[in-house]
Amino acid sequence: MLSLEGYIEKIVYRNEENGYTVFTLVADGEEITGVGTFSYIAEGECVEISGEYIEHVIYGTQFKVENLTEKAPEDEISIARYLGSGAIKGIGAVMADKIVRKFGKDTFRIIEEEPEKLAEVKGISLNKAMDISAQIETKKDMRKAMIFLGQYGISLNLAIKIYNRYGMEIYSVIKTNPYKMADDIDGVGFKIADEIAQRVGIHSDSDFRIQSGILYTLQCAGANGHVYLPENLLIEETVELLGVKSETVAKHLMDMVIDKKIVIKEYENEGKIVYASVYYYTEMNIAAMLKGLNVTFKTDESSVINRLEKIEKNEEITLDDIQREAVIETTRNGLMVITGGPGTGKTTTINNIIKFFESEEMDILLAAPTGRAAKRMTEATGYEAQTIHRLLELSAVPEDGNARGNFERNENNPLEADVIIIDEMSMVDMFLMNALLKAIIPGTRLILVGDVNQLPSVGPGNVLRDIIESDKFKVVRLTKIFRQAGESGIVVNAHRINKGEKVMLDNSMKDFLFMKRPEADAIISASLTLIKDKLPKYVNASMQDIQVLTPMRKGLLGVERINEILQKYLNPPSDNKREHETVNGIFREGDKVMQIKNDYQLEWEIRNKYNLVTANGLGVFNGDTGVIRTINTYNETLEVEFEEKKMVSYTFKQLDELELAYAVTIHKSQGSEYPAVIIPLLTGPRLLMNRNLLYTAVTRAKKCVCIVGSDETFNNMVANENEQKRYSGLKYKIIELWEG
Repeated sequence: MLSLEGYIEKIVYRNEENGYTVFTLVADGEEITGVGTFSYIAEGECVEISGEYIEHVIYGTQFKVENLTEKAPEDEISIARYLGSGAIKGIGAVMADKIVRKFGKDTFRIIEEEPEKLAEVKGISLNKAMDISAQIETKKDMRKAMIFLGQYGISLNLAIKIYNRYGMEIYSVIKTNPYKMADDIDGVGFKIADEIAQRVGIHSDSDFRIQSGILYTLQCAGANGHVYLPENLLIEETVELLGVKSETVAKHLMDMVIDKKIVIKEYENEGKIVYASVYYYTEMNIAAMLKGLNVTFKTDESSVINRLEKIEKNEEITLDDIQREAVIETTRNGLMVITGGPGTGKTTTINNIIKFFESEEMDILLAAPTGRAAKRMTEATGYEAQTIHRLLELSAVPEDGNARGNFERNENNPLEADVIIIDEMSMVDMFLMNALLKAIIPGTRLILVGDVNQLPSVGPGNVLRDIIESDKFKVVRLTKIFRQAGESGIVVNAHRINKGEKVMLDNSMKDFLFMKRPEADAIISASLTLIKDKLPKYVNASMQDIQVLTPMRKGLLGVERINEILQKYLNPPSDNKREHETVNGIFREGDKVMQIKNDYQLEWEIRNKYNLVTANGLGVFNGDTGVIRTINTYNETLEVEFEEKKMVSYTFKQLDELELAYAVTIHKSQGSEYPAVIIPLLTGPRLLMNRNLLYTAVTRAKKCVCIVGSDETFNNMVANENEQKRYSGLKYKIIELWEG
């Protein structure tokens, strides 16, 4: 094994997740490329390394480092080189030379023990001298902290976050209450904190652990769409998580109420329920803001009707009575809801609302929760629609780590509009609704449009249904299926499914097909044939546009297994396709992928044919789909092209935000529309395999639905009207505000 001694001239590349580093070392006047995994190193540091030379197929000769030892710079040249490397903020090469000329080999002792003497150097004030000393000490402290945290299996990237948050307090935090990190630091969840606590020796029934476990249980419920949990269910799930007695959990609830970490309420039909405080007060805010918007406008009904008749004549359309009522009611109400299934004329109604308010010279804004839904809204109305995030002008995530992002449009900078129309409201969760309402001032008309029979939002809450069921706002329900839509098997059967009526699977409708297959592999094989050979020509679309929607993530017909098989046949390995293997599988250039969490910090850009950036912005959201265009194994980055040609670059450590999307769960398909949809059905848990889920899947198709599998399962889903219970309290809070 060879040993070399020198200083680090440049950090070429560093993976903060695992510490893998490529650097240039100057040893005896010669530049050497070193590679290895290190807890923390900086440019300018003097080190001794041991290892061996290797030949990389692309990058040539490299020195593979087995051991690295930091050495204090000994000669004056090395000391000046370190100080002037940029490692110490505020000292450049010229200032470093001045310091070393003044103090020579005694420089580091002076900085550490008598920093005030640095002020004797021209250009260094006493404050700057103390800052330089503190930085030298911090480098030493950080290195010690990295080693300390590494003992507990904490990744380097997370360790730096923890150190930046707590500084030298990390030792007391880790040893007394590591659960504090789960509250304070994005990326440290309960599970990580709990593992650290076990290694430190904190008792399983400690107060810190139980309270953190209760909050974690509520957080997991939120990830499943719930805003609160019944008290008995919360205790039961926390007991299962922590392995402690139920009395031990129960006795902590009142303490957490006093500390304002949770809120406990009691409703007649629900019994005692428990909220995480942020969820409770978000719902309260939504209810209060909805009430503030729900003003009544005085209108001349005959004048409104006359103007509406002129619009109908000019547009050569005739509204039915309910559609006409919907338009008229938007002139009277500050807030109203229009709901209806496919083919019931929601788009026609929206178009006439737009035309009416446009004739009144009012400013109108259109938005929807996803890029796909906004694009559909634009195509259907001829007016520009945007995502709600874009409407609210999403900006960088603030330093407090608010994972829900920061919006420039808010109560201090409201939207400038007379009328705001939001489509696909069933997808809007409580946090997005809260942000939207903050940016709307009373007097602005807010029109919420959606299909209440769709699955609720992926995020927590049941906003649209709760608003409707509170019975405190004007709601217009569109029920008539119009003639052209009535010729569509998709529309007709979607309404039959929603009503629990018999659907004929006899292939008599050209856009609603059924292929009976008795087992999972036969279903996947038939789906492959449809994607590759049959459907692209049938619906005039590409293979990438055909979407498999499945009820489950796991199992023989779950997303994970289907994606693995479809990738193998639809995008097989090739010498001219780069790929990268992760713990969750392989990503390959050309793969169809989906973003599986909201990331408000990811940057996107749109480029023209000359590769020049023409637009950019922030935010990629749960459910956004795209295609992997390039994988760079040297830079460890992967680039995805999303809707509207938005290009997003991911580092390899961010790939847990992506998954293959040849097949997606029905829940994840909300708000999307595909030329053709394939729905594999065989078996599944009764609670999941219900009418609501099937209805949502069928209504995602624009031109063709293919059910592949068991007709018995299909019929059982139509008959099963038991939806998965979602715990949401917005309805109660609206009623309380009106009656309180």
